[in-house]
Amino acid sequence: KHRSPKKLKSLRIYESHVGIASPEGKIASYKNFTFNVLPRIKDLGYNCIQLMAVMEHAYYASFGYQVTSFFAASSRYGTPDDLKELIDVAHSMGITVLLDVVHSHASKNSEDGLNKFDGTDSCFFHSGSRGTHRIWDSRLFDYS
Repeated sequence: KHRSPKKLKSLRIYESHVGIASPEGKIASYKNFTFNVLPRIKDLGYNCIQLMAVMEHAYYASFGYQVTSFFAASSRYGTPDDLKELIDVAHSMGITVLLDVVHSHASKNSEDGLNKFDGTDSCFFHSGSRGTHRIWDSRLFDYS
């Protein structure tokens, strides 16, 4: 309904994670963010939000960086329409929305991720230890 705000001369970015944007001890939703967090961000004078962990990821503790589906919004926060509503409401407030996209590594889960997509460990990733990020426990893409 609302277009993205015009290009800003000065960005004041609020980095955020929908799932942890609640004082309650549960995973928060796109709806919660839309109606409870966006107004506070606007009142604080921010004109841009960076939404982290938007792509689907199976392991919540990875903070969204062990992506399993690069073309799907995370379902744990609500529906794609809920995310679209969040973005539209932000735009209506004059807030630009940046979606944090992870292209450096992915989930090593071979059941619902890209790892071993063709049965090998080198279809999309470097093979062997070069293709494993030990700290993040994830796979590293081979961009060639």
